[in-house]
Amino acid sequence: MKYKVAIIDFELSNLFSVQHACNYVGLNAIITSQKEEILKKDALILPGVGSFGDAMENLIRLDLVDTIKSFIATGKQFLGICLGFQLLFTESEEFGTFQGLNLIDGIVRKFPNINSNGELIRVPQIGWNYIVDSSNGDKWEKSLLKNIKNNAYMYFVHSFYAMPANEKMILTKTNYEGIEYCSSVCFDNVFASQFHPEKSGVEGIKIYQEFANKIKNC
Repeated sequence: MKYKVAIIDFELSNLFSVQHACNYVGLNAIITSQKEEILKKDALILPGVGSFGDAMENLIRLDLVDTIKSFIATGKQFLGICLGFQLLFTESEEFGTFQGLNLIDGIVRKFPNINSNGELIRVPQIGWNYIVDSSNGDKWEKSLLKNIKNNAYMYFVHSFYAMPANEKMILTKTNYEGIEYCSSVCFDNVFASQFHPEKSGVEGIKIYQEFANKIKNC
């Protein structure tokens, strides 16, 4: 049996690489913005690239805000990636102040242009960086990272970073130019990451494989 996964299309997403990764691990991934289709699926992925404000505007216009919250409330597996991770937070300071889905109390901020040593920072961060367990192993083994080693390298592309108000929400942290920030969260049936598992080679595919495993055992 191929379990069906909805990948939300809100017109600001890196859809096909996510779909390919899902299909590679045996999932039947469907790209859709239809809420009836989304709610029928076995799991949901919210990917995304682009600006926070535009993304929320599109989600509201497509009537997907309550759909996402309703899906998560079912207890079925949810994966948020990059902008889809940031959208879970209360608000973002990207080109103004914009309200998010408010599933995680916290704010999304821009990397500064200068680090603590007065040196210019290259923004956006583009490339490989490490993820460090921030949960002392309490969450790691139960998360999609269970088959990934601590300090694994993942692929990032972003100018803004998120920090939850509650440190217990954080699964991993990453350091960029001396700035330590939350690079993934895990709670209940939700896993979300600033990095792109689908662009992170073999280690990233392991994350999708564990996502598939959790869907089957849900």
